[in-house]
Amino acid sequence: MRKQQKLGGVSDKVRRSKAAPEIQRNPFEVKINRKKFEVLGRKSKHDVGLPGVSRSKAIQKRKDTLLKEFRLKDKNNKFVDRRFGEYDNKITPEEKILQRFTLERQRTHDRKDMYNLNEEEELTHYGQSLAELEKMADVIDSDSDSEEKGLLSAELTATHFGGGGGLLRKKSAGDEEHKPRSRQELIEELIIKSKQEKRERQTQKEEAQVLTEKLDQDWKTIQNLLAHKTPRAERKEEDKPKLEQYDVMVRELGFEMKAQPSEKLKSAEDLAREEGQRLQALEADRLKRMMGEAEGGAAQADTHISADDINDGFILAGDERKTLAYKDGKWNIDVEEQEEREEEEGEEEHETGSEEEEEDEEDLQSDEASEDEEEEEEVRVEEEEEEEEEEEEEEEEVRAEAAETEEHRRAAQEELPYTFTAPESYRDLQSLLQGQSSERQRLILERTIKCHHPSLATGNKAKLQRLFVFLLEYVGELASQNPPDLRTVNLLIPQIYSLCQMFPEAACKAVQTLLSDSAHSMEEALEVKGRVAMPDLDMLVLLKITALLFPTSDFRHPVTTPAFLYISQALSKCVLVSLEDVCKGLMLCCLALQFVSLSKRLFPEMLNFLLGLLHLTVPDKSSTGYRVVSPFRQQGKNSDLLVLTDPNASHSWNRKPMSLSTAHRSPAERDHCRLSLVDSCLDLVKRCTSLYKDLPSYGLLFQPIRALLLHHLPVELYPACTQDLHSQILDAIPDKPSQHAPLLFKKKKPIPLKLFTPKIVQILDYGKKRGNTKEEKESERLKHKYKREFKGALREIRKDTRFLAREKLGDIMSRDAERKRKVKELFGSLANQEGEWKALKRKKRK
Repeated sequence: MRKQQKLGGVSDKVRRSKAAPEIQRNPFEVKINRKKFEVLGRKSKHDVGLPGVSRSKAIQKRKDTLLKEFRLKDKNNKFVDRRFGEYDNKITPEEKILQRFTLERQRTHDRKDMYNLNEEEELTHYGQSLAELEKMADVIDSDSDSEEKGLLSAELTATHFGGGGGLLRKKSAGDEEHKPRSRQELIEELIIKSKQEKRERQTQKEEAQVLTEKLDQDWKTIQNLLAHKTPRAERKEEDKPKLEQYDVMVRELGFEMKAQPSEKLKSAEDLAREEGQRLQALEADRLKRMMGEAEGGAAQADTHISADDINDGFILAGDERKTLAYKDGKWNIDVEEQEEREEEEGEEEHETGSEEEEEDEEDLQSDEASEDEEEEEEVRVEEEEEEEEEEEEEEEEVRAEAAETEEHRRAAQEELPYTFTAPESYRDLQSLLQGQSSERQRLILERTIKCHHPSLATGNKAKLQRLFVFLLEYVGELASQNPPDLRTVNLLIPQIYSLCQMFPEAACKAVQTLLSDSAHSMEEALEVKGRVAMPDLDMLVLLKITALLFPTSDFRHPVTTPAFLYISQALSKCVLVSLEDVCKGLMLCCLALQFVSLSKRLFPEMLNFLLGLLHLTVPDKSSTGYRVVSPFRQQGKNSDLLVLTDPNASHSWNRKPMSLSTAHRSPAERDHCRLSLVDSCLDLVKRCTSLYKDLPSYGLLFQPIRALLLHHLPVELYPACTQDLHSQILDAIPDKPSQHAPLLFKKKKPIPLKLFTPKIVQILDYGKKRGNTKEEKESERLKHKYKREFKGALREIRKDTRFLAREKLGDIMSRDAERKRKVKELFGSLANQEGEWKALKRKKRK
């Protein structure tokens, strides 16, 4: 059944293929795209045919155009048949052959007499026969010595390049009667004229030469008369030409010193490189001195010599050079040489003496010999003693050198190294700085930064960025010690500032992280305990460093704005339970005042905190004309922190810096601390009044503080300097604040402005907006046409891309099929060979 169905399906396909021509003839299935109107000169794009015909036409068109371009892509060689009618399908082959034959006969007919030399045809040039011109022999007698070599006369030029027409036309009335001359005669006449002109020029040249020589001789005779000069004795100084002021200035400028080129300005990278090399050289020298390998010359070169040193202690050891002197016109030789010469002369005189004198001298010599022996022994003993003394001196010198070397070695060991490795962790920084003095810690950080400048190596930037974070943590640790090491913190701030200038973004992120962590911990403490203690000294130091590193006058800054908010949060939410907290609060107020000193931004939390601190000094809080807010209370626990216990404590009080540690103090010391805190609080209030005096609401802001200072503060218990501050503040704050009308809404609504008649736009076609004017309609029509054409172009591009993809896939599949076929044939041939070989092998075995 399945086979029958398959056969039936095949037969149906065959029937359909056979019936296709009948369908094409059916007029009811023809699709016609009708035109709205006819336009002259425009090609019709409307198709007429059966369904699917347009698609087959498009595919066929792509095959004829796009596929051919794809096949010919990246192919340089291309053969184009340019024969007549080769690509014209409307002409039959017989017509093509006939037309080609006609064209070929026309070409040959036009060129049949091109190379026919026997044809009688006269060639002319400017109306003259070329055959006659070729018969003429042009001979020009040129002289190489002529000054006008290469110049041709007008007649000769007209003859050669003008065809001779000019010469033939230039005839006088008398010549017209005679017979016209031939060209040869004209040329000979021209030659004669040119030679005659040449001779005339030569004679003129010779005459000019003779006249020139005669003129020279006459000039020599006259020159003797003109060259007479007056003698120098008869000349006067007035005859000398005086130099003008300009000439004098020009000559002086020639002797002035010229500007010398200065040295090239070094960049920051060059300076850092030189500083690193200098530190490395110093470190190498220190290591040599520590190992005792320093040379004497180097040690001597390092010693300081004063400008007043005359070098009178200089001793030249072992200098046996002989000195020479000039005396009486001769060289003065050394004394030893003179003694030798005298001894030789004495010996000669002794030999020439008489024999009697020799006998007497022998007796004397015997006596002298005994004396010489005694002298030699004494000299020997003295030499031995001198040698012993020299040996002892050498031993002492060796010991002194050894001691000096040991001292240099110890000094080099105790000396601070010049190069350091950058710390990779906070513990490395601690081990590098702990146990060193404050100045040495500053030097270590300075040399570490110079040795690891970002321009010296690629990884130095990350190392110094980590060092900035470690330094902030180390400064916090120094501030948390008991007592805090603020001197070291002060010395390390310049190094922190230099690192912040090198890497501002990394420094910004590091400080932001610390501030956000502190604010988050404060919020957690508020949620858990309900109150927050004042920040410690390490956080206060961080806020101070933030104000030094980053600008505080910006309206909004990624670092100073969070720090500003942290200070306001601390002043408004941290509880005061001791004098230490009051001192920390005053430090926060100082920082807040530093933050707003340039921008003069209003800081209400700071003013509220100062008012609360002054409220802690009031002994009677029952009736007050002001009101305090959180974190202060009108009455209750810790509301009398700044009330004095001893009324006479101000007599023994002196203004001095305060300390945070107030534990285990006597009552008198605690009263002194209260007086210092009140004095500082009043000083801050005075600074705030001078800062905000230009604000319109200045008097209204400080009225609660004025009321407290005027009616409730016990001023009589405070020292004179504090009372002066109190009076200055009262003078700065006005009695009555300036009255400003409160901001209120108007009772009546404002009358709106008159408006024009609204423009009504007709909306048609389901929300599409159409223009009213002609220009708007035209622009809408063009936009619509552009969109339609754009979509059509995109659609055609997609179709072309799909068509090319199908063709590429077909090529790949055909190549794969061909390759599989060849591989299959190879395997088959190999299998046949293997079978034949096995059969042959079996035959051999048999």
